Amino acid sequence: MRLLHTMPAAPLWLGLAGLLPFVAAALAILLPVSPWHEVGQRALLAYGAVILSFLGGVRWGLAMAASSAAKLFGRLGLSVVPSLVGWVALLLPPAQGLVLLALGFGLMLWADLRLAEAPCWYRQLRLPLSAGAISALLLGLLG
Repeated sequence: MRLLHTMPAAPLWLGLAGLLPFVAAALAILLPVSPWHEVGQRALLAYGAVILSFLGGVRWGLAMAASSAAKLFGRLGLSVVPSLVGWVALLLPPAQGLVLLALGFGLMLWADLRLAEAPCWYRQLRLPLSAGAISALLLGLLG
């Protein structure tokens, strides 16, 4: 509940709404013998890759705004890794892709919780959003 009172409304509600495609795709995968199974699998992989790439973009923007020229190359270089991980996940068989994305979200959470350049509310929001994304990706493995 503390999260609701200390965070600007826009990132909270937009972030939570961003979990809806994760949940919908994971549930579609779990439907027994359904034409939605394959669509849900592709949707979960694609959306996971896009959102992981988005998290790298957040780091790119923060690096541009706050980094000295000496640190800029390293920080920008690290910010493209999530996009590459998402791309590789799309090339793998679905089960391995979902696992890779879940690991990517876990590592981004770990890194973002230590991201001093980000506003405090960003770090607060990352835990529930990452938990939701990782849970959906792992739930998708059950299908």
